[in-house]
Amino acid sequence: MGTDLENKGPCLGIRHLQAVLLFLAIAVNYIARLNVSVAVVAMTDAATSNPDFPEYDWSEAQKSYILSSFYWGYIVTQFPAGFLVRRYGAKLVLFIPTFATALLSCLTPVCISWGGWLAFSVLRLIIGLFQGLIFPCIHEHLAKWSPPKDRNRLGVFAYSGSDCGSVMAMAISGLIAESSLGWPGISYVSAGLCGIWCILWLLLAADNAPSSRLIGDDERDYIERSMRRNDGFHDQKIAIPWRAIWTSAPFYALLVVRSAQGWANSTMQLQTPAYMHGVLEMDIKSNALYSALPFLAMWCMSYVYLAIADLIMARKWMSLTTLRKSINTISYWGPAAALIGIGFLDKSQTSLAIALMTINAGLNAGSGIGSILTIIDMSPNHSGMLMAIVNGVGNIFPLLTPLLVGVIVTEPSSRTQWQIVFALTAIVFFIGNLVYIIWGTTDQQPWDAVDFLKPRDAEQQQQQQQQQQQMELWKEKSKSEKEI
Repeated sequence: MGTDLENKGPCLGIRHLQAVLLFLAIAVNYIARLNVSVAVVAMTDAATSNPDFPEYDWSEAQKSYILSSFYWGYIVTQFPAGFLVRRYGAKLVLFIPTFATALLSCLTPVCISWGGWLAFSVLRLIIGLFQGLIFPCIHEHLAKWSPPKDRNRLGVFAYSGSDCGSVMAMAISGLIAESSLGWPGISYVSAGLCGIWCILWLLLAADNAPSSRLIGDDERDYIERSMRRNDGFHDQKIAIPWRAIWTSAPFYALLVVRSAQGWANSTMQLQTPAYMHGVLEMDIKSNALYSALPFLAMWCMSYVYLAIADLIMARKWMSLTTLRKSINTISYWGPAAALIGIGFLDKSQTSLAIALMTINAGLNAGSGIGSILTIIDMSPNHSGMLMAIVNGVGNIFPLLTPLLVGVIVTEPSSRTQWQIVFALTAIVFFIGNLVYIIWGTTDQQPWDAVDFLKPRDAEQQQQQQQQQQQMELWKEKSKSEKEI
Protein backbone atom coordinates (compact mmCIF):
# COMPACT_ATOMS: atom_id res chain seq x y z
CA MET A 1 0.00 0.00 0.00
CA GLY A 2 2.85 2.35 0.89
CA THR A 3 4.58 1.64 -2.42
CA ASP A 4 1.42 2.51 -4.35
CA LEU A 5 1.11 5.82 -2.53
CA GLU A 6 4.78 6.58 -3.20
CA ASN A 7 4.28 5.85 -6.89
CA LYS A 8 1.52 8.44 -7.02
CA GLY A 9 3.71 11.12 -5.50
CA PRO A 10 2.57 13.49 -2.73
CA CYS A 11 -1.15 14.20 -2.27
CA LEU A 12 -0.33 17.90 -2.63
CA GLY A 13 2.59 18.48 -4.95
CA ILE A 14 4.06 20.73 -7.61
CA ARG A 15 1.32 19.73 -10.07
CA HIS A 16 -1.18 21.31 -7.68
CA LEU A 17 1.03 24.39 -7.38
CA GLN A 18 0.91 24.75 -11.18
CA ALA A 19 -2.91 24.60 -11.04
CA VAL A 20 -2.93 27.34 -8.37
CA LEU A 21 -0.70 29.51 -10.59
CA LEU A 22 -3.03 28.94 -13.55
CA PHE A 23 -6.05 29.80 -11.37
CA LEU A 24 -4.37 33.06 -10.36
CA ALA A 25 -3.31 33.79 -13.94
CA ILE A 26 -6.88 33.58 -15.19
CA ALA A 27 -8.22 35.50 -12.17
CA VAL A 28 -5.87 38.51 -12.45
CA ASN A 29 -6.27 38.73 -16.22
CA TYR A 30 -10.06 38.55 -15.91
CA ILE A 31 -10.01 41.34 -13.34
CA ALA A 32 -8.03 43.49 -15.79
CA ARG A 33 -10.36 42.45 -18.62
CA LEU A 34 -13.73 42.99 -16.94
CA ASN A 35 -13.15 45.98 -14.66
CA VAL A 36 -13.62 48.28 -17.66
CA SER A 37 -17.44 48.18 -17.34
CA VAL A 38 -17.25 49.68 -13.84
CA ALA A 39 -14.39 52.01 -14.79
CA VAL A 40 -16.34 53.53 -17.71
CA VAL A 41 -19.30 54.29 -15.43
CA ALA A 42 -16.98 55.92 -12.88
CA MET A 43 -15.24 58.01 -15.55
CA THR A 44 -18.48 59.32 -17.03
CA ASP A 45 -20.48 59.84 -13.82
CA ALA A 46 -18.54 61.48 -10.99
CA ALA A 47 -21.45 60.86 -8.62
CA THR A 48 -20.65 57.13 -8.66
CA SER A 49 -16.96 57.57 -7.76
CA ASN A 50 -14.45 59.91 -6.15
CA PRO A 51 -15.32 63.38 -7.59
CA ASP A 52 -11.70 64.57 -7.26
CA PHE A 53 -10.80 62.91 -10.58
CA PRO A 54 -11.66 64.01 -14.14
CA GLU A 55 -15.08 63.22 -15.57
CA TYR A 56 -15.57 62.53 -19.29
CA ASP A 57 -18.60 63.21 -21.46
CA TRP A 58 -18.59 60.14 -23.70
CA SER A 59 -21.54 59.12 -25.85
CA GLU A 60 -23.13 55.67 -25.67
CA ALA A 61 -21.51 54.78 -28.99
CA GLN A 62 -18.06 55.74 -27.68
CA LYS A 63 -18.63 53.67 -24.55
CA SER A 64 -19.61 50.66 -26.67
CA TYR A 65 -16.37 51.00 -28.65
CA ILE A 66 -14.39 50.96 -25.41
CA LEU A 67 -16.25 47.88 -24.11
CA SER A 68 -16.01 45.89 -27.36
CA SER A 69 -12.49 46.82 -28.48
CA PHE A 70 -10.89 44.18 -26.22
CA TYR A 71 -12.65 41.33 -28.02
CA TRP A 72 -11.64 42.49 -31.49
CA GLY A 73 -8.03 42.09 -30.41
CA TYR A 74 -8.69 38.95 -28.38
CA ILE A 75 -9.96 36.88 -31.30
CA VAL A 76 -6.99 37.69 -33.58
CA THR A 77 -4.26 35.98 -31.55
CA GLN A 78 -6.07 32.75 -30.60
CA PHE A 79 -4.71 30.68 -33.49
CA PRO A 80 -1.12 32.06 -33.42
CA ALA A 81 -1.05 31.25 -29.69
CA GLY A 82 -1.18 27.54 -30.53
CA PHE A 83 2.04 27.79 -32.54
CA LEU A 84 3.80 30.03 -30.02
CA VAL A 85 3.13 27.80 -27.00
CA ARG A 86 4.33 24.72 -28.92
CA ARG A 87 7.56 26.46 -29.88
CA TYR A 88 8.43 28.41 -26.73
CA GLY A 89 6.49 26.67 -23.93
CA ALA A 90 3.74 27.93 -21.63
CA LYS A 91 6.09 29.50 -19.07
CA LEU A 92 7.32 32.20 -21.45
CA VAL A 93 4.17 32.65 -23.55
CA LEU A 94 1.81 32.95 -20.57
CA PHE A 95 4.16 35.42 -18.87
CA ILE A 96 4.13 37.81 -21.85
CA PRO A 97 0.37 38.64 -21.97
CA THR A 98 0.12 39.03 -18.20
CA PHE A 99 3.15 41.30 -18.03
CA ALA A 100 1.83 43.30 -21.00
CA THR A 101 -1.56 43.61 -19.29
CA ALA A 102 0.16 44.91 -16.15
CA LEU A 103 2.16 47.49 -18.13
CA LEU A 104 -0.76 48.67 -20.27
CA SER A 105 -3.11 48.85 -17.28
CA CYS A 106 -0.57 51.05 -15.50
CA LEU A 107 -0.42 53.38 -18.53
CA THR A 108 -4.20 53.56 -19.00
CA PRO A 109 -5.00 56.65 -16.83
CA VAL A 110 -2.21 58.66 -18.46
CA CYS A 111 -3.25 57.66 -21.98
CA ILE A 112 -6.92 58.52 -21.30
CA SER A 113 -5.95 62.00 -20.08
CA TRP A 114 -4.02 62.45 -23.32
CA GLY A 115 -6.22 60.72 -25.93
CA GLY A 116 -9.66 60.26 -24.36
CA TRP A 117 -11.96 57.39 -25.33
CA LEU A 118 -10.06 56.67 -28.54
CA ALA A 119 -6.79 56.05 -26.67
CA PHE A 120 -8.71 53.92 -24.16
CA SER A 121 -10.16 51.81 -26.99
CA VAL A 122 -6.75 51.31 -28.60
CA LEU A 123 -5.24 50.23 -25.27
CA ARG A 124 -8.10 47.77 -24.72
CA LEU A 125 -7.62 46.34 -28.21
CA ILE A 126 -3.88 45.81 -27.56
CA ILE A 127 -4.62 44.16 -24.20
CA GLY A 128 -7.05 41.89 -26.05
CA LEU A 129 -4.34 40.97 -28.56
CA PHE A 130 -2.06 39.89 -25.72
CA GLN A 131 -4.73 38.09 -23.69
CA GLY A 132 -5.69 36.03 -26.74
CA LEU A 133 -2.56 33.99 -25.95
CA ILE A 134 -3.78 32.93 -22.50
CA PHE A 135 -6.15 29.98 -22.85
CA PRO A 136 -4.11 27.92 -25.36
CA CYS A 137 -1.26 28.30 -22.83
CA ILE A 138 -3.50 27.25 -19.95
CA HIS A 139 -4.58 24.11 -21.81
CA GLU A 140 -1.05 23.24 -22.93
CA HIS A 141 0.25 23.61 -19.36
CA LEU A 142 -2.56 21.50 -17.92
CA ALA A 143 -1.87 18.80 -20.49
CA LYS A 144 1.80 18.68 -19.46
CA TRP A 145 1.07 18.58 -15.72
CA SER A 146 -2.24 16.70 -15.34
CA PRO A 147 -2.17 12.91 -14.90
CA PRO A 148 -5.51 11.40 -16.04
CA LYS A 149 -6.63 10.68 -12.45
CA ASP A 150 -5.97 14.29 -11.37
CA ARG A 151 -7.18 16.01 -14.54
CA ASN A 152 -10.68 16.89 -13.36
CA ARG A 153 -9.47 18.45 -10.11
CA LEU A 154 -6.56 20.38 -11.59
CA GLY A 155 -8.51 21.50 -14.66
CA VAL A 156 -11.68 22.59 -12.85
CA PHE A 157 -9.70 24.44 -10.18
CA ALA A 158 -7.57 26.26 -12.76
CA TYR A 159 -10.53 27.29 -14.92
CA SER A 160 -12.57 28.44 -11.91
CA GLY A 161 -10.18 31.39 -11.89
CA SER A 162 -12.41 32.97 -14.55
CA ASP A 163 -15.39 32.97 -12.16
CA CYS A 164 -13.24 34.26 -9.30
CA GLY A 165 -11.85 37.03 -11.51
CA SER A 166 -15.34 38.01 -12.68
CA VAL A 167 -16.67 38.25 -9.13
CA MET A 168 -13.62 40.17 -7.91
CA ALA A 169 -13.71 42.61 -10.85
CA MET A 170 -17.29 43.59 -9.98
CA ALA A 171 -16.79 43.51 -6.21
CA ILE A 172 -13.62 45.59 -5.87
CA SER A 173 -13.74 47.96 -8.86
CA GLY A 174 -16.60 50.03 -7.46
CA LEU A 175 -14.96 50.24 -4.03
CA ILE A 176 -11.66 51.37 -5.57
CA ALA A 177 -13.42 54.05 -7.67
CA GLU A 178 -15.06 55.50 -4.54
CA SER A 179 -11.79 55.42 -2.54
CA SER A 180 -8.98 57.95 -2.51
CA LEU A 181 -7.48 56.17 -5.56
CA GLY A 182 -10.49 57.09 -7.70
CA TRP A 183 -11.16 55.48 -11.07
CA PRO A 184 -7.41 55.49 -12.00
CA GLY A 185 -6.92 53.15 -9.03
CA ILE A 186 -8.90 50.44 -10.85
CA SER A 187 -6.16 50.24 -13.48
CA TYR A 188 -3.33 50.53 -10.95
CA VAL A 189 -4.68 47.71 -8.74
CA SER A 190 -5.12 45.48 -11.82
CA ALA A 191 -1.55 46.25 -12.87
CA GLY A 192 -0.25 45.42 -9.39
CA LEU A 193 -2.08 42.08 -9.24
CA CYS A 194 -0.78 41.07 -12.67
CA GLY A 195 2.74 42.16 -11.69
CA ILE A 196 2.71 40.08 -8.48
CA TRP A 197 1.53 37.05 -10.45
CA CYS A 198 4.38 37.50 -12.95
CA ILE A 199 6.93 37.28 -10.14
CA LEU A 200 5.33 34.14 -8.69
CA TRP A 201 5.15 32.56 -12.15
CA LEU A 202 8.81 33.16 -12.91
CA LEU A 203 9.85 31.71 -9.54
CA LEU A 204 7.53 28.69 -9.32
CA ALA A 205 6.39 27.64 -12.80
CA ALA A 206 7.99 25.11 -15.14
CA ASP A 207 6.97 23.97 -18.63
CA ASN A 208 6.84 20.33 -17.55
CA ALA A 209 7.65 18.05 -14.63
CA PRO A 210 11.22 17.05 -15.70
CA SER A 211 12.22 20.73 -16.07
CA SER A 212 10.95 21.76 -12.62
CA ARG A 213 13.63 22.35 -9.99
CA LEU A 214 11.05 22.05 -7.19
CA ILE A 215 9.51 18.67 -7.96
CA GLY A 216 10.44 15.40 -6.24
CA ASP A 217 11.40 12.21 -8.05
CA ASP A 218 8.23 10.35 -7.03
CA GLU A 219 5.86 13.01 -8.34
CA ARG A 220 7.82 13.53 -11.54
CA ASP A 221 7.85 9.80 -12.26
CA TYR A 222 4.13 9.51 -11.47
CA ILE A 223 3.22 12.32 -13.88
CA GLU A 224 5.42 11.12 -16.73
CA ARG A 225 4.56 7.43 -16.30
CA SER A 226 0.81 8.06 -16.12
CA MET A 227 1.05 9.98 -19.41
CA ARG A 228 3.25 7.22 -20.93
CA ARG A 229 6.11 9.57 -21.68
CA ASN A 230 9.61 8.27 -22.21
CA ASP A 231 12.83 10.05 -21.23
CA GLY A 232 13.44 12.98 -23.54
CA PHE A 233 9.79 13.18 -24.57
CA HIS A 234 9.54 16.95 -23.99
CA ASP A 235 12.55 17.63 -26.23
CA GLN A 236 10.74 16.19 -29.25
CA LYS A 237 9.11 18.34 -31.91
CA ILE A 238 5.85 16.53 -32.69
CA ALA A 239 4.43 17.37 -36.11
CA ILE A 240 0.78 18.43 -36.18
CA PRO A 241 -1.38 15.93 -38.11
CA TRP A 242 -3.56 18.59 -39.72
CA ARG A 243 -5.30 16.29 -42.18
CA ALA A 244 -6.22 13.78 -39.46
CA ILE A 245 -7.49 16.54 -37.14
CA TRP A 246 -9.66 18.20 -39.78
CA THR A 247 -11.18 14.85 -40.79
CA SER A 248 -11.87 13.77 -37.20
CA ALA A 249 -15.55 13.56 -36.20
CA PRO A 250 -14.79 13.88 -32.42
CA PHE A 251 -12.86 17.08 -33.12
CA TYR A 252 -15.79 18.59 -35.02
CA ALA A 253 -18.15 17.53 -32.22
CA LEU A 254 -15.90 19.42 -29.80
CA LEU A 255 -15.78 22.44 -32.11
CA VAL A 256 -19.59 22.52 -32.36
CA VAL A 257 -20.25 22.11 -28.63
CA ARG A 258 -17.75 24.82 -27.66
CA SER A 259 -19.09 27.19 -30.34
CA ALA A 260 -22.57 26.67 -28.87
CA GLN A 261 -21.09 27.69 -25.51
CA GLY A 262 -19.62 30.84 -27.07
CA TRP A 263 -23.02 31.77 -28.52
CA ALA A 264 -24.81 31.10 -25.24
CA ASN A 265 -22.23 32.98 -23.16
CA SER A 266 -22.69 36.11 -25.22
CA THR A 267 -26.46 35.89 -24.75
CA MET A 268 -26.41 35.12 -21.04
CA GLN A 269 -23.69 37.59 -20.08
CA LEU A 270 -24.36 40.47 -22.48
CA GLN A 271 -28.02 40.26 -23.51
CA THR A 272 -29.85 39.00 -20.41
CA PRO A 273 -29.14 42.23 -18.44
CA ALA A 274 -30.51 44.24 -21.39
CA TYR A 275 -33.68 42.12 -21.36
CA MET A 276 -34.10 42.51 -17.61
CA HIS A 277 -33.68 46.26 -17.94
CA GLY A 278 -35.98 46.65 -20.98
CA VAL A 279 -38.77 44.19 -20.16
CA LEU A 280 -38.55 43.75 -16.39
CA GLU A 281 -37.52 47.38 -15.81
CA MET A 282 -34.63 46.38 -13.56
CA ASP A 283 -31.49 48.51 -13.43
CA ILE A 284 -29.35 45.41 -13.10
CA LYS A 285 -26.09 46.96 -14.32
CA SER A 286 -26.01 49.42 -11.43
CA ASN A 287 -26.47 46.68 -8.84
CA ALA A 288 -23.22 44.86 -8.08
CA LEU A 289 -25.06 41.99 -6.40
CA TYR A 290 -27.18 41.25 -9.49
CA SER A 291 -24.12 41.46 -11.73
CA ALA A 292 -21.87 39.27 -9.56
CA LEU A 293 -24.43 36.67 -8.45
CA PRO A 294 -24.35 34.52 -11.63
CA PHE A 295 -20.54 34.36 -11.58
CA LEU A 296 -20.56 33.53 -7.87
CA ALA A 297 -23.01 30.71 -8.62
CA MET A 298 -20.72 29.41 -11.38
CA TRP A 299 -17.70 29.54 -9.09
CA CYS A 300 -19.44 27.52 -6.35
CA MET A 301 -21.16 25.09 -8.71
CA SER A 302 -17.93 24.24 -10.53
CA TYR A 303 -16.70 22.62 -7.29
CA VAL A 304 -20.05 20.86 -6.79
CA TYR A 305 -19.73 19.32 -10.25
CA LEU A 306 -16.14 18.36 -9.42
CA ALA A 307 -17.20 16.58 -6.21
CA ILE A 308 -19.89 14.67 -8.09
CA ALA A 309 -17.46 13.72 -10.86
CA ASP A 310 -14.85 12.51 -8.35
CA LEU A 311 -17.44 10.37 -6.58
CA ILE A 312 -18.67 8.82 -9.83
CA MET A 313 -15.15 8.06 -11.06
CA ALA A 314 -14.07 6.64 -7.68
CA ARG A 315 -17.11 4.31 -7.59
CA LYS A 316 -16.69 3.53 -11.32
CA TRP A 317 -20.40 4.10 -11.95
CA MET A 318 -19.77 5.17 -15.56
CA SER A 319 -17.00 5.67 -18.10
CA LEU A 320 -15.20 8.99 -18.48
CA THR A 321 -16.92 9.64 -21.81
CA THR A 322 -20.36 9.00 -20.33
CA LEU A 323 -19.53 11.19 -17.32
CA ARG A 324 -18.43 14.14 -19.44
CA LYS A 325 -21.46 13.86 -21.75
CA SER A 326 -23.87 13.56 -18.80
CA ILE A 327 -22.47 16.61 -17.01
CA ASN A 328 -22.35 18.58 -20.25
CA THR A 329 -25.99 17.72 -20.94
CA ILE A 330 -27.03 19.13 -17.56
CA SER A 331 -24.92 22.25 -18.09
CA TYR A 332 -26.36 22.88 -21.60
CA TRP A 333 -29.95 21.66 -21.60
CA GLY A 334 -30.66 22.97 -18.08
CA PRO A 335 -29.76 26.57 -19.01
CA ALA A 336 -31.66 26.16 -22.30
CA ALA A 337 -34.85 25.50 -20.33
CA ALA A 338 -34.06 28.34 -17.90
CA LEU A 339 -33.59 30.80 -20.78
CA ILE A 340 -36.98 29.94 -22.23
CA GLY A 341 -38.50 30.37 -18.74
CA ILE A 342 -36.93 33.82 -18.33
CA GLY A 343 -38.55 34.90 -21.60
CA PHE A 344 -42.05 34.36 -20.17
CA LEU A 345 -41.58 36.55 -17.08
CA ASP A 346 -42.88 40.08 -16.64
CA LYS A 347 -41.89 42.97 -14.37
CA SER A 348 -43.94 41.61 -11.47
CA GLN A 349 -41.66 38.54 -11.30
CA THR A 350 -38.23 40.10 -10.94
CA SER A 351 -37.18 37.85 -8.03
CA LEU A 352 -37.94 34.75 -10.08
CA ALA A 353 -36.01 36.23 -13.01
CA ILE A 354 -32.92 36.73 -10.83
CA ALA A 355 -33.29 33.19 -9.47
CA LEU A 356 -33.53 31.71 -12.98
CA MET A 357 -30.57 33.76 -14.20
CA THR A 358 -28.50 32.50 -11.25
CA ILE A 359 -29.61 28.89 -11.79
CA ASN A 360 -28.82 29.28 -15.48
CA ALA A 361 -25.24 30.32 -14.73
CA GLY A 362 -24.76 27.74 -11.96
CA LEU A 363 -25.88 24.84 -14.14
CA ASN A 364 -23.65 26.01 -16.99
CA ALA A 365 -20.58 25.77 -14.73
CA GLY A 366 -20.43 22.06 -15.59
CA SER A 367 -19.22 22.77 -19.12
CA GLY A 368 -15.63 22.78 -17.80
CA ILE A 369 -15.70 19.11 -16.81
CA GLY A 370 -18.25 18.38 -19.53
CA SER A 371 -16.36 19.48 -22.63
CA ILE A 372 -13.34 21.78 -22.07
CA LEU A 373 -11.17 19.05 -20.52
CA THR A 374 -12.17 16.65 -23.31
CA ILE A 375 -9.58 18.44 -25.45
CA ILE A 376 -6.80 17.12 -23.20
CA ASP A 377 -8.41 13.66 -23.02
CA MET A 378 -8.49 13.41 -26.82
CA SER A 379 -5.05 14.82 -27.51
CA PRO A 380 -2.66 15.79 -24.70
CA ASN A 381 0.15 16.30 -27.24
CA HIS A 382 -1.80 18.83 -29.34
CA SER A 383 -4.11 20.29 -26.69
CA GLY A 384 -2.72 23.83 -26.93
CA MET A 385 -3.26 23.99 -30.68
CA LEU A 386 -6.73 22.42 -30.45
CA MET A 387 -7.70 24.91 -27.75
CA ALA A 388 -6.46 27.74 -29.96
CA ILE A 389 -8.74 26.59 -32.79
CA VAL A 390 -11.77 25.82 -30.61
CA ASN A 391 -11.50 28.99 -28.53
CA GLY A 392 -10.83 31.11 -31.61
CA VAL A 393 -13.95 29.86 -33.42
CA GLY A 394 -16.03 30.01 -30.22
CA ASN A 395 -15.14 33.66 -29.66
CA ILE A 396 -16.43 34.71 -33.06
CA PHE A 397 -19.99 34.38 -31.79
CA PRO A 398 -19.76 37.01 -29.00
CA LEU A 399 -18.99 39.44 -31.82
CA LEU A 400 -21.89 38.29 -34.03
CA THR A 401 -24.73 37.64 -31.58
CA PRO A 402 -25.14 41.32 -30.55
CA LEU A 403 -25.67 42.12 -34.26
CA LEU A 404 -28.31 39.38 -34.53
CA VAL A 405 -30.03 40.60 -31.37
CA GLY A 406 -30.01 44.12 -32.80
CA VAL A 407 -31.90 42.84 -35.85
CA ILE A 408 -34.47 40.85 -33.84
CA VAL A 409 -35.00 43.22 -30.90
CA THR A 410 -36.13 46.51 -32.41
CA GLU A 411 -38.09 47.43 -29.28
CA PRO A 412 -36.16 46.64 -26.03
CA SER A 413 -39.38 46.44 -24.00
CA SER A 414 -40.97 43.82 -26.31
CA ARG A 415 -41.13 40.48 -24.48
CA THR A 416 -42.08 38.64 -27.70
CA GLN A 417 -38.91 39.76 -29.49
CA TRP A 418 -36.75 38.71 -26.55
CA GLN A 419 -38.47 35.32 -26.47
CA ILE A 420 -37.22 34.74 -30.03
CA VAL A 421 -33.64 35.54 -28.91
CA PHE A 422 -33.81 33.17 -25.94
CA ALA A 423 -35.50 30.43 -28.01
CA LEU A 424 -32.70 30.62 -30.63
CA THR A 425 -30.07 30.36 -27.88
CA ALA A 426 -31.87 27.37 -26.35
CA ILE A 427 -31.91 25.66 -29.77
CA VAL A 428 -28.17 26.32 -30.19
CA PHE A 429 -27.55 24.86 -26.72
CA PHE A 430 -29.67 21.80 -27.53
CA ILE A 431 -28.15 21.06 -30.96
CA GLY A 432 -24.58 21.72 -29.81
CA ASN A 433 -24.85 19.23 -26.97
CA LEU A 434 -26.71 16.69 -29.15
CA VAL A 435 -23.83 16.69 -31.65
CA TYR A 436 -21.42 16.16 -28.74
CA ILE A 437 -23.50 13.26 -27.38
CA ILE A 438 -23.49 11.51 -30.78
CA TRP A 439 -19.89 12.05 -31.95
CA GLY A 440 -17.94 13.27 -28.92
CA THR A 441 -15.49 11.04 -27.04
CA THR A 442 -12.76 11.22 -24.41
CA ASP A 443 -10.74 8.43 -26.06
CA GLN A 444 -7.21 9.49 -26.92
CA GLN A 445 -7.18 9.86 -30.68
CA PRO A 446 -4.82 7.84 -32.93
CA TRP A 447 -3.51 11.07 -34.45
CA ASP A 448 -2.23 12.16 -31.03
CA ALA A 449 0.52 9.52 -31.20
CA VAL A 450 4.04 10.91 -31.35
CA ASP A 451 4.87 8.68 -34.33
CA PHE A 452 1.53 9.11 -36.13
CA LEU A 453 3.11 10.76 -39.16
CA LYS A 454 6.30 8.70 -39.13
CA PRO A 455 4.91 5.55 -40.83
CA ARG A 456 3.73 7.71 -43.72
CA ASP A 457 7.17 9.31 -43.90
CA ALA A 458 8.77 5.84 -43.87
CA GLU A 459 6.55 4.69 -46.72
CA GLN A 460 7.45 7.76 -48.74
CA GLN A 461 11.12 7.18 -48.03
CA GLN A 462 10.79 3.55 -49.12
CA GLN A 463 9.07 4.62 -52.34
CA GLN A 464 11.84 7.13 -53.01
CA GLN A 465 14.47 4.45 -52.45
CA GLN A 466 12.67 2.11 -54.85
CA GLN A 467 12.44 4.87 -57.44
CA GLN A 468 16.15 5.63 -56.99
CA GLN A 469 17.05 1.94 -57.40
CA GLN A 470 14.94 1.74 -60.56
CA MET A 471 16.67 4.86 -61.87
CA GLU A 472 20.11 3.37 -61.19
CA LEU A 473 19.10 0.11 -62.89
CA TRP A 474 17.85 2.11 -65.88
CA LYS A 475 21.14 4.04 -66.04
CA GLU A 476 23.19 0.84 -65.86
CA LYS A 477 21.04 -0.74 -68.56
CA SER A 478 21.45 2.32 -70.79
CA LYS A 479 25.21 2.29 -70.22
CA SER A 480 25.52 -1.38 -71.09
CA GLU A 481 23.46 -0.89 -74.24
CA LYS A 482 25.78 1.93 -75.33
CA GLU A 483 28.85 -0.21 -74.73
CA ILE A 484 27.36 -2.94 -76.90
